[in-house]
Amino acid sequence: MRILHIIRTLNPEAGGPSQAIRMLLQHRDIGYFGEVVSMDDPAEPFLKTLDFPVYSFGPNASTYGRSPQLLEWLGQNYSSYDGAIVHGLWQYGGVAARKILRGKLPYMVFPHGMLDPYFKRAYPVKHLKKWLYWAPFEYHVLRDAHRVLFTSPAEKDLANETFWLHRWNPHVVPYGVNGPPENDPELLREAFFEVCPQVRGKRYLLFLGRIHRKKGCDLLMEAFGKVASRDPELHIVMAGPDQQGWNVELQKMARSFGVEDRVHWPGMLTGDPKWGAFYGCEAFILPSHQENFGIAVAEALSCGKPVLLADKVNIAEDIANDGAGYMEPDTLEGTLRLLERWIATSPKDRVAMGERGIQTFRVRYDMRENAKTIMSLFESAKNSRNGRS
Repeated sequence: MRILHIIRTLNPEAGGPSQAIRMLLQHRDIGYFGEVVSMDDPAEPFLKTLDFPVYSFGPNASTYGRSPQLLEWLGQNYSSYDGAIVHGLWQYGGVAARKILRGKLPYMVFPHGMLDPYFKRAYPVKHLKKWLYWAPFEYHVLRDAHRVLFTSPAEKDLANETFWLHRWNPHVVPYGVNGPPENDPELLREAFFEVCPQVRGKRYLLFLGRIHRKKGCDLLMEAFGKVASRDPELHIVMAGPDQQGWNVELQKMARSFGVEDRVHWPGMLTGDPKWGAFYGCEAFILPSHQENFGIAVAEALSCGKPVLLADKVNIAEDIANDGAGYMEPDTLEGTLRLLERWIATSPKDRVAMGERGIQTFRVRYDMRENAKTIMSLFESAKNSRNGRS
């Protein structure tokens, strides 16, 4: 089955949606063949490393992603595909897909958490602007989609709380990651220590994701500052791109609590160093205020690492119920409690949590199942168009 993916950018620094496409398109062995349309500049270095076709219509596209070339290309090429998936909201790609594909080719929309009411509370001015765009444009993109795909029941339910106009055809799909490479974990750890030599031989908790205010990085800095004296050998690794210029402020926080030498900032990690960071840590921590899924959470589980999560990570409750991690509120007190619970956990129980984490990953978060579900949904759309049930 040949699927077209439409996204604003494939830049790895953009976070989950671009990573999700990369993982989905690795499943050619089950018949899932994907191609991508993006608004990236074709000269971007990150496009050169991809092993699937990408049609880029930047760099002249606007920030909104508007490009006359996209409309023309979709009109000329849609018949080559079995279906299309729009990734994310508030971009021209969705409007273009509806305009060209409606009634001709089934398309689905992956909101990737962008309908979460968190954004309404955190950015009220932006939400007002989105209201002006919602009724005439974005709502119709979702309403006319064959399915709107959510990664958990919690994300699906939360999506109904953001706008009063919310009629679409939802479907919760299995979601996850492809798991670590089959390399020797020791070699992967060494690849990470070459990037971050300060933690060689040290015990550390890993935060891996965008350094962004919604991720609760400030909560982690303050909570660690309060609890650090209880475990003097424990360090924190803050791995990820600094998209908001926040690192300096966070480092000042660490300095004010006297833990600057125990918090490390290796920047964005990919490939072997990323997997080595997972294998080398004691546990993964994410005190996020909003997370529809959390790819790094599933990656940590796939490496046998317990996860320490805020309750606003939509898969946190399932993981806590599986005994593969801890869940607390996305507050300073909750983040402090996560650290306290981890420090109080015995070595034996930590190993057991990691083993349960691998089982949780295998049962819940294998991306292959996502690819199978998408193929099945497009097959049902094809059958419906042909008059079959």
